[in-house]
Amino acid sequence: MNNWQAWAALAVFAGAYVLIITEWVHRVAAALGGAALMLALRATDDESAFFSTDSGIDWNVIFLLMGMMMIVGVLRRTGVFEYLAIWAVKRAKARPFRVMAMLVVITALASALLDNVTTVLLVAPVTLLICDRLRLKAAPFLIAEVLASNIGGTATLVGDPPNIIIASRAGLTFNDFLVHLAPLAVVLTAALVLICRLLFRGFFVHDEDRAQEVMSLSEREAVHDPRLLTQGLAVLALVIAGFVLHPVVHYAPSVVALLGAGLLVAVSKVEVKDVLAEVEWPTLAFFAGLFVMVGALIETGVIATVSQALAHATGGNALGSVMALLGASSVLSAIVDNIPYVATMAPITSDLVHTVGEPHGVVLWWALALGADLGGNATAIGASANVVVLGIAERNRQPITFWTFTRYGLPVTAVTIAISALYLWLRYFAFA
Repeated sequence: MNNWQAWAALAVFAGAYVLIITEWVHRVAAALGGAALMLALRATDDESAFFSTDSGIDWNVIFLLMGMMMIVGVLRRTGVFEYLAIWAVKRAKARPFRVMAMLVVITALASALLDNVTTVLLVAPVTLLICDRLRLKAAPFLIAEVLASNIGGTATLVGDPPNIIIASRAGLTFNDFLVHLAPLAVVLTAALVLICRLLFRGFFVHDEDRAQEVMSLSEREAVHDPRLLTQGLAVLALVIAGFVLHPVVHYAPSVVALLGAGLLVAVSKVEVKDVLAEVEWPTLAFFAGLFVMVGALIETGVIATVSQALAHATGGNALGSVMALLGASSVLSAIVDNIPYVATMAPITSDLVHTVGEPHGVVLWWALALGADLGGNATAIGASANVVVLGIAERNRQPITFWTFTRYGLPVTAVTIAISALYLWLRYFAFA
């Protein structure tokens, strides 16, 4: 950071971040305005912002979101989300905490098989309908689900985009993630359910009349377009198969989502303009602006400077390196999106792995994954799934502010990082 552009980029990012968290202006305006200033100051350029895989807009994320939003938009027309909402409420006996616990577990499990963004896109509409039926505030349920999605996503290679970056750099397999991180994800999900019982205890108001009314409904009657439902579920099944079989078919998730969306639009009779109307365009614009701003921090060396300072501070000590990387990653991933952060930190972690050596070097990769995935829960812009849920909530007139999310996300992050630190110490150092 020995040039004026680095300091200017840092100032622009800090200013945009303040505007986002204070909500003095809409977060989309803040992100796009910050991106425009980065380009005007030449902290980044059009080549880096639009075409670079390291410091540009992650088009895979943008098009994955767009494709899945289109598929979800078509499915919404079938009544399937009403069906699932009634089914879930009945199984939980219409008790609010039981409903939340069920949704948290389902979300965490689904996020291990799909990516966390796809999961929240599918679960959020069901949640909004459940809360509407039971006259409950949707914000606590949506926040709990997005926290669960980021926790569940740590379990597998495909669960969270940073894991894919780490696997590629470190040569790790799907089974490596399953063996080393899935057991911890189960523990963290159970801990989240208990934490939610405390954090949201004031929202679990049981309305007996509303509960009885919902319990008397027939979920089968909610489906009003069986043919479209069959088409939509068939395409969704193909898309999920494409996600899971990524190591075999080698199609990026974004390509799979767009192929699925195109196929569904082609085989169904839904108007293209109606499908495109379901896309959360402000959310996609926010992501684009955020990627450009973070890319400018990468281009000017700001993130590399911070990451290298971490590498030097650890001094090659195995346990110290693991804990420092876990803690620093959780903090930095709360401030910037965890995808560009991991892309920047991966080569530095690789150097640390060689410095630490066997048998503890590989533990650094698990520390990076856990810090990035779980640290994303701390703030509203820490992970892609968080931003998507905030967009959905705003569109459905159930807005969640930056500070509302942070008030619940920060303590969950602190607890889950503490449990993760204990897990890493016990498994790889104390009883290795």
